[in-house]
Amino acid sequence: MIIKYDKKFKQQYQKLPAKQQVQFDQRLRLFLIDPVNPILRLHPLKGRFASYYSINISGDLRALYYRESEEIIIFALIGTHSQLYG
Repeated sequence: MIIKYDKKFKQQYQKLPAKQQVQFDQRLRLFLIDPVNPILRLHPLKGRFASYYSINISGDLRALYYRESEEIIIFALIGTHSQLYG
């Protein structure tokens, strides 16, 4: 699996507090080992994000990604529930 990051994701990630950046990094490692681990609460999205998937980072923080191909995953957005869906 190849992980890439959208420009918007990189900008949002850089604005996160260091603690949340570490939490994302930890969840990413878990995702790479076991993408369906229940801790991630992985689920497909509907509506305007119909081709995206969401993983839980911590509390209200989510990371959204989509599959570019079978091997390539692009993390597109990261933020709180209200920042992403509000």
